[in-house]
Amino acid sequence: MGGVLGRAALPGLLRGSRAPGPGLLARSNSGGSSWTRERTLVAVKPDGVQRRLVGDVIQRFERRGFKLVGMKMLQAPERVLAEHYHDLQRKPFYPALISYMTSGPVVAMVWEGPNVVCSSRTMIGHTDSAEAAPGTIRGDFSVHISRSGGPDTLKPLEEHHSRQ
Repeated sequence: MGGVLGRAALPGLLRGSRAPGPGLLARSNSGGSSWTRERTLVAVKPDGVQRRLVGDVIQRFERRGFKLVGMKMLQAPERVLAEHYHDLQRKPFYPALISYMTSGPVVAMVWEGPNVVCSSRTMIGHTDSAEAAPGTIRGDFSVHISRSGGPDTLKPLEEHHSRQ
């Protein structure tokens, strides 16, 4: 999970009767401001859930004025993870990554607001937790990168941004 994802598997986990559909970008037509309402997926990974960081993540996004429009706690199916991490299947850390991601639940959230894509990247911090600045979510909450075997398996967050 190289931080910002170009894959579509994890966002599909949120789809359901009440969750946002595949279009993660919508145009406001309420007669008010015509800003483009961006949406972004942020997932708290198993170690972040286990360490009870979900509330801290929610609080930071809410303080920035973003709106939580979807949230789901789930055990990620191995078939979805295989699709999600398809480009990493030949890497030596792939088995440990899948083991880690199936070791507990993840909390997937969709946040909405003006400039949420760029803002969330800044809030979350560098994909290498060792280089994430203090004050960012990864800088404040990530533990050492080698704990779970992959280059980014320890970061408590997963993010996916979509613009159409």
